[in-house]
Amino acid sequence: MSTSNECSYSYEEYKETADWLLAHTDIRPKVAIICGSGLGGLADLLDHKTMFPYEKIPRFPKSTVQGHKGQLVFGELNGKQCVCMQGRFHFYEGYNVATVTYPVRVFFLLGVETLIVTNAAGGLNPKFKVGDIMLIKDHLNLPGFAGQNPLCGRNDDRFGVRFPCMSDAYDRDLAQLARKTAEELGCGSFLQEGVYCMLAGPSYETIAECKTLQMLGADAVGMSTVPEVVIARHCGVRVFGLSLITNKVVTNYDSKEKTNHQEVLETTRIRTEDLQKIVSHLVKNM
Repeated sequence: MSTSNECSYSYEEYKETADWLLAHTDIRPKVAIICGSGLGGLADLLDHKTMFPYEKIPRFPKSTVQGHKGQLVFGELNGKQCVCMQGRFHFYEGYNVATVTYPVRVFFLLGVETLIVTNAAGGLNPKFKVGDIMLIKDHLNLPGFAGQNPLCGRNDDRFGVRFPCMSDAYDRDLAQLARKTAEELGCGSFLQEGVYCMLAGPSYETIAECKTLQMLGADAVGMSTVPEVVIARHCGVRVFGLSLITNKVVTNYDSKEKTNHQEVLETTRIRTEDLQKIVSHLVKNM
């Protein structure tokens, strides 16, 4: 697999994938949902489903991570036509940044106007508890600091401008609507808001790294989401994001705690119904 950060797909290649999907389903989604680790159950809420395993879709990457099914699901969620990604792509799988973000431009060409991103994340903010759901108000793109930005390379104006604004990366109206929705559903007590920081993974963070991220203003840390958000905003797609806090990061050298993927999946299983309810009702109220 290529590790170049140069955008390695042409407009025509994205369009070929989009056209194939449009030819194989009658659903014309306005909302796309990317399901994080263990959160693929969101797609099960869709009515009138059509499912496409990633390996059947022209040019689509494959998902290799436990907790990520690896299929696109088209259908209706509370009467709104949607597409769900059950499983996303990550740097740590060996994919370059163009491949990680490939689906988002395909969604744009399908007519998607809103992207909802979900992820499992480690809690950096000492006030957060395991099982909290964090509204993402902003992000820190650490791979981007190191030149791994999905917009590197030639710009195609058919997707967006050369230098897109990121100060409004996460839609404030949708966040406000989500807060109201969570309160109505009785989920307000474990709803937080904060800054998501992306690292490339796959190793979890050292204690020194966690302390540094806290100083940088990060409230939660994970290994995904940010590249997709950058590409979505470049395309003019509005974005709403939720992080499920599945573990507390270790910041004490005397601690015997160790972060592991099974713990992440188990916490996700316990809280996933609440997260699904929030997303489902948010889509309904949009």
